[in-house]
Amino acid sequence: MPDFEKFVLNETPDGAVVTSREGTVLYWNPGAEKLFGYSAEEAVGRRFRDMVVPTWFKAEDEVFAHALAVGRTDYEAVRCTKDGPMIYVAVSVRAIGDDYVLLTQKDVTGQKVRREAKLLEAKFRDLLESLPDGIVMTNSTGRIVMATSQAEKLFGYPPGELHGQPIEVLLPGRFRRGHVGYRNSYAERPRTRPMGAGMELFALRRDGTEFPVEISLSPLVTEEGTLIMSAVRDISERKRIEQALHEKNIELENASRAKDRFLASMSHELRTPLNAIIGFTGMLLMQLAGPLSATQEKHLKTIQSSAKHLLSLINDLLDVAKIESGKLQLTFEPVDCGEVVNQVAETLRPLAEQKGLVFRIEAPAGMVVDTDRRAISQILINLVNNAIKFTERGEIVVRLVRDGRRMELSVSDTGPGIRDADRAKLFQAFSQMDDTTTRRHEGTGLGLYLSQKLALLLHGELRLASREGEGSTFTLSLGQAGEAVGAAATEAGA
Repeated sequence: MPDFEKFVLNETPDGAVVTSREGTVLYWNPGAEKLFGYSAEEAVGRRFRDMVVPTWFKAEDEVFAHALAVGRTDYEAVRCTKDGPMIYVAVSVRAIGDDYVLLTQKDVTGQKVRREAKLLEAKFRDLLESLPDGIVMTNSTGRIVMATSQAEKLFGYPPGELHGQPIEVLLPGRFRRGHVGYRNSYAERPRTRPMGAGMELFALRRDGTEFPVEISLSPLVTEEGTLIMSAVRDISERKRIEQALHEKNIELENASRAKDRFLASMSHELRTPLNAIIGFTGMLLMQLAGPLSATQEKHLKTIQSSAKHLLSLINDLLDVAKIESGKLQLTFEPVDCGEVVNQVAETLRPLAEQKGLVFRIEAPAGMVVDTDRRAISQILINLVNNAIKFTERGEIVVRLVRDGRRMELSVSDTGPGIRDADRAKLFQAFSQMDDTTTRRHEGTGLGLYLSQKLALLLHGELRLASREGEGSTFTLSLGQAGEAVGAAATEAGA
């Protein structure tokens, strides 16, 4: 290029760039250095498009080709600068002979923002001002072209001060560099992003304070180009409530763990004296220390019965605590369920006969299931005890049947049945059908709750069939030998 032409281009305040017809930079004037931030040494020899044209600005190739074809063209374009921000430029492209292309470019970002702001003010101001969230509109270079009064109040800016500023002024400094890259990629493929989607976001007020926000993004196509509408919502109060709930949950979890530790540590201390009371009472009732009067025997039987009842309640509480803390250890092994049924029946039959109830057992021997013997026995004891407790006349029937690959153990009674309205609380802890202060039946309300938890740990299910006034049937269904044992063992140890 002749020195005279270089002198002229050096004197123009606009960015003047000479490239080959393929786009390689051959000359880069001081105006271009100031406009784009690259020195001539950095720019010469590189492709102009690779340095300053955004990848999403597809029109660049078309207008450049058109300029080469007709000799000259003028247009507006978006340019990237070395330090990140994008600008609008008015571009004049002129072919010089067959070998060179001259591009002169002038920064028109301010004029572009004013035009876009005027357009938005005329068409959308009233609508956007009616929205409850703060609305910020930006153009393709990330410059703010409009901010509603709600947004200005939210960020602490006086009216109009945000116009023309890069959107990054509303972000904490640590997020700004990353946001420029995100904004550029969004401009390449604009899409609607709903409120609350994406990562945790923070915004920056004019006074330097940060606050958590949710932001939705929506592209808006106008005659001035595609604008981006951001709806910004301050969620500081929600975060405060969430943090308070989180802290409360931690406090409750710690209290629950403390309760479980207390119950576990007190297991020996609670059971040992009761077992001593039961044992020595039994010895006295056997009259090993000498004969008893009728009154003494009656009182000792009351002590023994009460101690056994209290021990049963303590055992239920401890088992529930172990289940809820995941510390209940089950041992899966082949169990003859018919044998378990007969053992439980022998223990509880006298209670049924004392009330004049018929107690029938239908349990064939040899029905073996891989399960935990103690858990099966505990479930059956709870179900039979409940049946005897709530049945005043008729019969109690315990059945053991095989249903395909399942074993089903059921306890049926001819008691009052269970109302539909009561079924929802049937398997809840510390819940009873009669929860009045004058209820007739003792208990903690843990029996069915504990039975259902044990059934789940055994990888089985506990079902109820009942009609009010006609009795109830509780059925425990378990897999046959080898079925789901691994899954049950895993769940039990969880």
